[in-house]
This record gives sequence, structure tokens and C-alpha cells, in this order.
Amino acid sequence: MPDIDLLLAILHHLAVFTLVGILAAEFALLRPGLAGPRLNQLARIDGAYGGVAGLVIVAGFLRVFFGASGAEYYLSNWVFWGKIGAFLGAGLLSIRPTMAILGWSRQAKADPDYAPPATEIATLRPILYAQIGLLALIPIFAAAMARGYGL
Repeated sequence: MPDIDLLLAILHHLAVFTLVGILAAEFALLRPGLAGPRLNQLARIDGAYGGVAGLVIVAGFLRVFFGASGAEYYLSNWVFWGKIGAFLGAGLLSIRPTMAILGWSRQAKADPDYAPPATEIATLRPILYAQIGLLALIPIFAAAMARGYGL
């Protein structure tokens, strides 16, 4: 019988690393001069970010309830809730860029020469920095949990 805890940990970690890679790609594309195929690519990447974020949540909570440590270990641990808070904060921050990217995509469908204004892009980049900062807290919390902090 396969080790469910190991399989869930692998799925969760791969999803988290994928999420970080997608956010890095989004950050690389979201810059002045964004238009045409790159704008379409950004829209697809942003959609993937949301999908993979959902996978991270599902895999994480499957680990909580079906993993070897048991739900009590996680649910009573303030460090776990710190991880959840950082992830939730990053997710909430992603709403504004997603809404902008969706709007730009609609405009690009109507006008293939559409390019988002540089000022709008400039206002979104700090939000991505903040998302990256919050996501960086997650492995810090994870390392603390692995060493018994928060119990």
C-alpha cells in the first residue's frame, strides 16, 4: 500500500514550487510594453496561478486531515495558521492583478493593438512584490513547524 502521507507531501510540495514558478513568470511578463501575444500569455499564466493555488490548498488540507501528523497537530499550531494567513494574504493580493489582466484581455480581444498603460502596470508590480514576500514566509513557517514550533 502506498504511503499516503508521502504522496500528499510530494503533491503539496510540487504544487507550491509550481505556484512560485508561475508567479515568477507573471512577474517577468508584467512590465511596460506588454501587448499582443505576451498579454495573452500573461492571462493564461494568471489563470494557471489561480488553478495551482487551488491545488496547493486541496493538497495541503488533504495532508492536514489524512496525513501522518493528524489534524490536531496542525489545527492547534499557531505556526500552521501563520502559513495559512500568509497564503491567504498572497491570494487576496492576487485579486487586483487578476482583475486588471482580465480587463486587459477583454480589451485586447476587441483591439489586437491594445497595450495596457504603463502606469497601470507600474501600480501592479508592487502587489506582486508583496505576494512574493508573503509566499516567502511560508517555507519559514514550514521549517519552524517541522522543528516543533507552535505546539
